[in-house]
Amino acid sequence: MTGELRAEVVAGPGGVMTDEVGVVTGDLAVVTRPLPGDRASVAVQYVGAEEWYTLTGTPCPVPGGGLAAFHEALLARIRAGGTSEGLPAGLPQ
Repeated sequence: MTGELRAEVVAGPGGVMTDEVGVVTGDLAVVTRPLPGDRASVAVQYVGAEEWYTLTGTPCPVPGGGLAAFHEALLARIRAGGTSEGLPAGLPQ
């Protein structure tokens, strides 16, 4: 499936919760991939690393604004911090 969105971001205070290794912090690559049924998966990795980790709370539904809006909102929340519990409040779960 095409249309995945990628970005690099510095995680804010608390880092990001992943299913595989718990909290990751620092410089991260984020990829949001569309899934069937208006859903998306989100994975993160340390910039320059090979391993990808699933953001806790995903896959999840994509809100009405579409995948790009979801991706941008998620990046903003990661930068701001407070995503150490998984998918941040205010985004669909």
